[in-house]
Amino acid sequence: MTSPREARDAAHWDAVDEATELLREGAYEAALTRLRDVLQSDPHNPYAYYFTGVGLWELSQLEPARDAFRAAVAISPGYVGARASLAAVLHKLGDHRGAVREGESALRISPESPDALYAVGQAALALGDRDAAAHYLERFVRTKPEYEVGVEVAETLELLRQGGAAPP
Repeated sequence: MTSPREARDAAHWDAVDEATELLREGAYEAALTRLRDVLQSDPHNPYAYYFTGVGLWELSQLEPARDAFRAAVAISPGYVGARASLAAVLHKLGDHRGAVREGESALRISPESPDALYAVGQAALALGDRDAAAHYLERFVRTKPEYEVGVEVAETLELLRQGGAAPP
């Protein structure tokens, strides 16, 4: 038997299905229009806010993406993907301390979240905290990321071991 919470969660996912397909196809504007409609009918759908953030990120609209990810986290504090994405966008916006805070919150929920490990590692590097950067980035590499990112991070770790690696 499905609980009311599980039913609500399933309905939230169903509501964003079309928009996620549009995002996968790279039709970001169309996806954002669909997500806006979803949010007008249900302003408590955390997935609609999250995927709005994803679409805005892809369009390089970082401040609105940050706000969308924050809305998803406010509705669903345990939403690891939204917290990790919020950490990544905060890092891009130069709020490295905020990125570390959000990423560490995500890691308390899901200690091996690759996205959170990467975001915290990059933010720690930007803050000049070489030990923390190495710690998080080494854990990230153990998650077996995509080849290109894995190579980039492995090179950063090697520079850190040699006393180099400037903040990104």
